[in-house]
Amino acid sequence: MTDLGLDSLDHVEVIMAMEDEFGFEIPDGDAERLVRPKDIVQYIADKEDIYE
Repeated sequence: MTDLGLDSLDHVEVIMAMEDEFGFEIPDGDAERLVRPKDIVQYIADKEDIYE
């Protein structure tokens, strides 16, 4: 997320907002890998079975 000018606190806030919006918990190990918008979109798509 540093590519977007976000620090670690911002990253936590993004993860928490995702959990609230989509209604599922994101484990810390997964959250650490969600560092690019592309990663976030793919993670949500996989969790929500968007492409199936």
